[in-house]
Amino acid sequence: MVRQTLVAVAGALTLTLMGTGVAHGGREPLARTAPAHWTGTWEGSASGTAPALPGASIRNVVHTSVGGTAVRVRISNRLGTLPLALGGATLARQVRNAPKSPHALPGTMRTLTFGGRKKVTVPVGRDAVSDSVTLAVPAATNLLVTLHTPGDSGPATYHRDALQTNFVAPKGNRVADVRGTAFTVTTRSWYYVTGVDVRRAEAAGSVVALGDSLTDGSGSTPSANRRWPDRLAERLRRLPGGRQQGVLNAGVAGNRLLLDGRGPSALARFDADVLSRTGVRTLIVMEGINDIKSAPNQTDPAALGAAYREIVRRAHARGIRVVGATLTPFGGYGGYGGYTDRRERVRREVNRLIRGGGLFDAVADFDAVVRDPSRPHRMLAAYDPGDHLHFNDAGMRALADSIDLKALAG
Repeated sequence: MVRQTLVAVAGALTLTLMGTGVAHGGREPLARTAPAHWTGTWEGSASGTAPALPGASIRNVVHTSVGGTAVRVRISNRLGTLPLALGGATLARQVRNAPKSPHALPGTMRTLTFGGRKKVTVPVGRDAVSDSVTLAVPAATNLLVTLHTPGDSGPATYHRDALQTNFVAPKGNRVADVRGTAFTVTTRSWYYVTGVDVRRAEAAGSVVALGDSLTDGSGSTPSANRRWPDRLAERLRRLPGGRQQGVLNAGVAGNRLLLDGRGPSALARFDADVLSRTGVRTLIVMEGINDIKSAPNQTDPAALGAAYREIVRRAHARGIRVVGATLTPFGGYGGYGGYTDRRERVRREVNRLIRGGGLFDAVADFDAVVRDPSRPHRMLAAYDPGDHLHFNDAGMRALADSIDLKALAG
């Protein structure tokens, strides 16, 4: 391990270590200095850690929002406790019309390098961004990001609830395998990969959706990309090329606005999941319901309002427009942090602040779209997957379709 670390330090001389916690592996600069034609097309926020998979190859399946002619990938060791050693990494397009397949589309396999090297060691608490690779990537396409972890690098930074079938080859460096027959184990989580950028002729930039399980997609159909940010990306793709923004899903199931728990709080992860992303022009914030319903319960609406103001302040300092989404009803929810009349009163007061408090540049009134007019503490049955908190595919579509696309551009 000592020798490996020394090699990593020597290799790191070719990397640019940034204050945002990113070790950048190529010649391309980070988000805030990136050329206008680099755009974020996919994001999976780090939500926690899982046991490492030493000796394995992990094939992550990610879905683009916009397409491009070149790609770079972000690998994260943000929540790890030991340096992350990767023995190889590749990028490919998944075979068409097979979202649950480990097979790559022949002719699309590309080797990822970091500062020209096929192997990279990512320091604790940092990300590494690959060199760019030339690959025609259509919008709404599944990509395979495959990583080999030759040894035990400690807890693996991952996104637990991917709502996507991903794959593991338990033994050996199988990153370059076009046929995925060695990937015999499936997982519903994304390991290490947290972002994908594409190079585009247009400079429309990207939209980040910052949220909890309602944004992460809980309740929607797995491996189908029917979360509300996916539907928003579908709507944006119908616009002229210069207005087709990428959509980055920074939802983390169980996430809170004020306190760490399931992943760092929204305030704590804001720099990594919003400000460090490429070409961000607009932020949509849908956070707070877990603060209200989960222990320790937040009973003061003003505390959430202050957190929203802080997010807006930090976003505006980077020229990012912020849209606030109202908190949706959860009447009937009986799980951990179930519905009570008191929590409902807090939710309504927070929504009053969002709608009329002048906190945001624009408001997406999700609550008004999905609530049952006869029982406004509950969502419409047509949008309920059965738990009275999350949304089915129809509910996700209703949320996305209610967003004024003009509000995203200002």
